[in-house]
Amino acid sequence: MSADRVDDVRAAYRGARALVLGGSGFIGRWVARALTSSGATVLVAVRDARHFTGIADAWSIDAEAHSMDALDESSITRAVGDADPDIVFNLTGYGVDRTETQADLMWRVNRDLVRQAASAMARRSSTTAWPHGPRFVHVGSALEYGRIEGVAKEDGPAEPHTEYGRSKLAGTIALRDVAEETGLLAVTVRAFTVFGPGEHPGRLLPTILRVARDGTIVRLSAGSQLRDFCYVEDVADGLLRLGISPTSPGEVVNLATGHLIPVREFAETASRVLGVPMDRLQFGAEPLREDEMRITGVDVERLEQLTGWRPPADLEHGLARAADFERRGA
Repeated sequence: MSADRVDDVRAAYRGARALVLGGSGFIGRWVARALTSSGATVLVAVRDARHFTGIADAWSIDAEAHSMDALDESSITRAVGDADPDIVFNLTGYGVDRTETQADLMWRVNRDLVRQAASAMARRSSTTAWPHGPRFVHVGSALEYGRIEGVAKEDGPAEPHTEYGRSKLAGTIALRDVAEETGLLAVTVRAFTVFGPGEHPGRLLPTILRVARDGTIVRLSAGSQLRDFCYVEDVADGLLRLGISPTSPGEVVNLATGHLIPVREFAETASRVLGVPMDRLQFGAEPLREDEMRITGVDVERLEQLTGWRPPADLEHGLARAADFERRGA
């Protein structure tokens, strides 16, 4: 991707009103940060607006924060109406953290909120001055594919085997229905294994960072599972690119590097970058989970056709960026 193209993406958002639902979350804060650096007027809808102040400071975000109850339809509709956005990025979700296990909440957040927010956006006047809007970018999940074998393709089978995956697929379908009924330019972006600053403490990279700080030992599976790892800042970049790309209403796009590696390779590379002795990682000490995905590849052709870009697959560089952010705190 040329420097001119990168500048074009940033310029496209300059002055646009961009609403980030779930702006205090892992990916949401990086989207808000990218929008800030692009010169957009950034608004975030979060559960606790006061708590967001600390996140905004740490992630260099300049945004107007509004409280939103993800379980209250009127609160969701009001958040979209008050923001009067040109584009909405929906990063709100429930269930990706393994401590979030309430099935009812998964469906209300991962399906119902998507339909409610998209419907509110579709009611916006189409006379927005932003040449790309109004738009709705929703972040789905690789778990919508379930335990299919082979390459994950947007128009291929989606057979989720977890409650989270099923509720996320239902959100994708709900968004497609709203888009087809109203003509709203809405896209579901299926993210795969995203890593970087802001992850939940129980995930792999934060665990290895903790080992680097305190010298503990971490028990891991054999690490034979294949994953498409993508640095969070690159994911945010991809979401902004797709927000101005010529997508069809309700389209689904994979956002990944297209390069799978074993989890063990990720852990060993992270340990090398962070200076963690390999004997601190006890591979095989924990069993593989029975619900692991079985894909052998991720098709990113649609992403490349729409944006002329794909995230870099340079794992070591991404990990170095994450470590540098942690050291500098910004």
